[in-house]
Amino acid sequence: MTALEQQAPDAGRAVKLSCRNLWKVYGPKPDYYFDTKGYQIDADALAARMKKEGHIPAAIDVSFDVHVGEIFVIMGLSGSGKSTVVRCLSRLVDSSHGAVLLDGENLLDKTEKELIDIRRHKMGMVFQNFGLLPHLTVLENVAFPLKLQGLPPDEQRERAERVIKLVNLQGREDAFPSQLSGGQQQRVGIARSLAVEPDVWFLDEPFSALDPLIRRQMQDEFLRIQQALHKSIVFITHDFLEALRIADRMAIMRDGKIVQIGTPEELILNPVDDYVAQFTSEVPRIRVLRAEACVVAADGDTSKMAHVPGAMVAESLISKLSENPAGLVVDGADGQALGVVTPVSLIQTLAGMDDTPDTGDF
Repeated sequence: MTALEQQAPDAGRAVKLSCRNLWKVYGPKPDYYFDTKGYQIDADALAARMKKEGHIPAAIDVSFDVHVGEIFVIMGLSGSGKSTVVRCLSRLVDSSHGAVLLDGENLLDKTEKELIDIRRHKMGMVFQNFGLLPHLTVLENVAFPLKLQGLPPDEQRERAERVIKLVNLQGREDAFPSQLSGGQQQRVGIARSLAVEPDVWFLDEPFSALDPLIRRQMQDEFLRIQQALHKSIVFITHDFLEALRIADRMAIMRDGKIVQIGTPEELILNPVDDYVAQFTSEVPRIRVLRAEACVVAADGDTSKMAHVPGAMVAESLISKLSENPAGLVVDGADGQALGVVTPVSLIQTLAGMDDTPDTGDF
């Protein structure tokens, strides 16, 4: 099964951004491999040939879709290619081969002038390095991309103030970056990227430089903003627990290739290989296991039992089951009962997940 085929569960949702057979190759003549004679369908063989001939394939035949309103997380260890991919998506780095489709239009075919216009109006980007202009105030930093768009000053200020409020920095509009904490500076970066009201939002390890407590707070802030705005997001991280908190779906990369795509639950419960299994081995299963995975057939009358959605995580089920020890009816997405979950069925399911053998080192 290809990485793209693994996206089947969300196949019915509208696609905002598509990445198709994307390659980024560094070396003396990367374009040579992608003419009509040189390009091979066997990506592994082609990548091996490139390395043998003195090239570095940083992204290898990468394909995925990002659906409307989805948080799509790309994660992997340092050097896996995740940041290369997100830079190719925004064309901060030009890819060697493939297609990046935004609303069906290939960004790789756009002229520099067209691309500048797309970045100014349709893309928001946040990076680990906050990139604030030190001589500008918070308000001026946030309004800067609107100034580049040529908007009237009154509209610049109104939109900047709106997103400053969204990230809870009202009252600090006249402060300079040096007067802000790291978390506040990152909020300014987020506000600046949102000021253009982007169609798609790229975030490359935006919280990794922050202290753990501030990082957790910024994740909460990010999710609050997403709940309000419903952006289509590509989020890069190396932290699986961070991905677990925010991802609708995620892709795990290794050595420039996508190894597996799926929801966090799918990756943890059904890893395609030892690498993915080891990557997810430290995640508490109770935080990803869903009620629908714990159901058993009802034994007796369930008419007086409380109902819970099948998507409810086991961690949340515990308090519900403490109040309803006889069990809970679990409903599917269509509202139809899937069965019941009981304290025993929950424990048995969790115990079965813990039987996974140790997969060793990467």
